[in-house]
Amino acid sequence: MSLMSFIRPKTLAASRIALAFLFPFLTVSLGACAPVPPTPRADLAPVKVTVLAINDFHGNLKPPEGGIRIQDPDHPGQALQVAAGGAEHLATAARQLMQQNPNHVFVAAGDLVGASPLLSALFHDEPTIDALSQMGLELSAVGNHEFDKGYAELLRQQYGGCHPVDGCQGPEPFKGARYHYLSASTWVEQTGKTLLPAYEIKRFEGVPVAFIGLTLKATPGIVLASGVKGLRFDDEADTINRLVPEIQAQGVHAIVVLIHEGGYPTGDYNECPGISGAIVDIAKKLDKAVDVVVSGHTHKAYNCRIDGRLVTSGDKYGTVLTDIELTLDRAQGTVLSAQARNLLVRDDVFAKDTDQTRLISHYERLAAPQIQRVVGHISDNFDATSAAGASSMGQLIADAQLAATRPSELGGAVIALTNPGGIRAPLLRKGDGAITYGQVFTSQPFSNNLVTLTLSGAQLLALLEQQWSGQAKFRPLQVSQGFSYSWDASQPEGHRVRPDSLRLQGQAIQPDARLRVTVNNYLADGGDGFSVLRQGSDRVVGIMDAEALARYLQSQALTTPSRLDRVTALTH
Repeated sequence: MSLMSFIRPKTLAASRIALAFLFPFLTVSLGACAPVPPTPRADLAPVKVTVLAINDFHGNLKPPEGGIRIQDPDHPGQALQVAAGGAEHLATAARQLMQQNPNHVFVAAGDLVGASPLLSALFHDEPTIDALSQMGLELSAVGNHEFDKGYAELLRQQYGGCHPVDGCQGPEPFKGARYHYLSASTWVEQTGKTLLPAYEIKRFEGVPVAFIGLTLKATPGIVLASGVKGLRFDDEADTINRLVPEIQAQGVHAIVVLIHEGGYPTGDYNECPGISGAIVDIAKKLDKAVDVVVSGHTHKAYNCRIDGRLVTSGDKYGTVLTDIELTLDRAQGTVLSAQARNLLVRDDVFAKDTDQTRLISHYERLAAPQIQRVVGHISDNFDATSAAGASSMGQLIADAQLAATRPSELGGAVIALTNPGGIRAPLLRKGDGAITYGQVFTSQPFSNNLVTLTLSGAQLLALLEQQWSGQAKFRPLQVSQGFSYSWDASQPEGHRVRPDSLRLQGQAIQPDARLRVTVNNYLADGGDGFSVLRQGSDRVVGIMDAEALARYLQSQALTTPSRLDRVTALTH
């Protein structure tokens, strides 16, 4: 029976009165007319949240030499260097953006410490941790370089306490990071628990947002094995997807991922054409509930949409600050929109933060004698590269390591090899070409000892093939003077190095030859996928890599870049 069957007016006027009385109920019950939109309520307006993000700071308290390289807006197709980065300017940029919105959070995607310049590394990166804490960083993924000195040191950096060997050298006892490291995919096998919390939930005007933090699953292959012994690193996407239901069960429907893995774009710092790399596959595998991915590791800047999801990265060394705006539905707690821009932290735009300057000055006074010590002079920049993968800086380092281990009592090396990932900065000529120990350490900041070991000619060939096999991209070893070989990209993986091209001082290297080869202890342990080096026998441990380079520069009146002809690419 319809509602109208109850209306039996005896007059037209009565009918009109009855309909007028029932009209509001009819519109709701019958849906015959479009409802009148309700007046907006201020308490249901969306919540705007600012998420500021950095990645791969690597202890660069001072602006990095060379700043950031970007496309020249006035000259298409050309690039220019912009002075940017460092803690003092980054703190000012972050503070200015925070002041624009009370709903803000400052996060990072890992590698905040490790591979740091001497100013931070001399003090076990405590200056960097204090600086980032002071500027308001709240959350960070754990990167692979946070494991450079082992996970016990990472825990000390998080929770505080003086260094077990060198004690505390700061203006006050080291209290640990005020920001929280997150390590969702890193498990302590003995306890069955994550090394550090997997995620953290923050609330903005009552609306919760979850931040999941994790490092790349390949971490064990790119750090010293001893530093991660007893840890397990799970798949990134699987870890995130497993946590989504747990987070949603707590009434949280906005999810941001902080991940130390990244991609390789072809465009400028605030765009994303042609991006490739691990982050693309990871992003496509993620549960649709994940709204934003803040990435890192590749030292690239990009602002992307991958599979409809915002994915960002902010270059390195604090040169770029990513400014993400989330619009949250106040009632549902979901993300209505997510937009980002990558902001250049230009030294000529953002003034130095006085608190940061005061902190840095303390450590500069302590470190000055070591940092400013002149160790040699160069005739030109060591920054050239070749199509075959050689670099003038890489060859310089390999030559220095060969010189440091050539004497029989120091290893008896005839060849030295170094990995490109261990070369963190070029040596650039300024003024009279003087090079300081601080510059040397910036280029070789890992404090790796040299290891000289014996390989057969066949093992050396297999080692060179590992520059491609199992690698995300070609990872060219840098070789010392007197050693040469050729490779052919047209050949299948595992057969790209021509066996008859391996030569030492012009003489062919036979498969059964016994060769003393020097590498750093990271490579000697099979780092970067060069597992053949684990087979090396009769090991002799030598001085640190940075010290070898400093001594080599000091031994020459003027050091000149060598020709990049030791490795030849027959086809590219």
